Amino acid sequence: MSQAFAQALRVRSVGQYAMQYAFLIGFLITFGYFAVAAPSFFSGSNMLNVLQGSMLLLFVSLGMTAIVASGGIDLSVGIAFDFGAWFSIVLMMNYGLPWPLAILLGLVGGTLVGVLNSFLIVRLGVTPFLATLGTYFIGRSVQQVGTDGGATVSYRRAPKDFLNIAQGDFLGLSNQIWFGAIVLIIFFVVLERSVHGRRLHAMGLQNSAATVAGVPVPRYRSLTYILTATTCAAAGILLSSSLRIYTPNAGFTYLMDAIAAVFIGASMHPRSRPNVLGTLIGVLFLGVVGNGLDLLGLDFNLKAALRGLILVIALALAYLVAKRSKKSLSA
Repeated sequence: MSQAFAQALRVRSVGQYAMQYAFLIGFLITFGYFAVAAPSFFSGSNMLNVLQGSMLLLFVSLGMTAIVASGGIDLSVGIAFDFGAWFSIVLMMNYGLPWPLAILLGLVGGTLVGVLNSFLIVRLGVTPFLATLGTYFIGRSVQQVGTDGGATVSYRRAPKDFLNIAQGDFLGLSNQIWFGAIVLIIFFVVLERSVHGRRLHAMGLQNSAATVAGVPVPRYRSLTYILTATTCAAAGILLSSSLRIYTPNAGFTYLMDAIAAVFIGASMHPRSRPNVLGTLIGVLFLGVVGNGLDLLGLDFNLKAALRGLILVIALALAYLVAKRSKKSLSA
């Protein structure tokens, strides 16, 4: 009987591991399929393209990871992204400000989105969903008015030093990859290896218990929304440096992908919690899917439909894994 019991334990353990890493296995299968179907997919240059193309989403997703870990949600990350790009471009082009000062004020402009969210959520007690949704609508309208109905702002004569922020390279790697690595390390240390991160996760698990334990919840929540907005504004500045243009409401395209990356990453955590390394895997998965479908040369509408289908399957799998994980923990 002892042998049968031990075998049952091993089977259960294997099953738990299979469920926990089901998405990672699916990621590897998807990666393998694109490597076979599109021969140029697995080339070194294309892998660097995937990595570089994922960096802006990584910025936004890491900020969203902190928000979700604290028990909130932020639907206005795209607005902070847009304001960073908009302010930096316009301040240089229309007012002749030096690019370092324009970047600084672009970060400030994006950070104001987080300040508004903090005021609505912490001071006025508005739920995060409604507060950030309201901020999104305000920010979208401001951009429409400020650009005469949504016209793209192009700055082809932007200073070379400003362009080199995103277009330059160091040791053979794009600056965007280096910036992404730095931000990733900062978020990993803060969220996974510090008292601040443990308190943030405690807020997300049980806000009232964290308050009783002495965690200054209002201050932590405010800082989380403000710093997330600053991070997203930095991503917007990188985009404007890369393309030399600002497109109103372009940041909205990163919102759903960021949420997807966070919840995909959470599915691989033993307790289904948002985590930095899981979010990184989610971001890379979305980058691989987008790049692979592009290389297959599919029709644009078909590609969008397939990407949406893959994303829905991935999120459904993430949800099932998280649900199974919670059941096993409570058993």
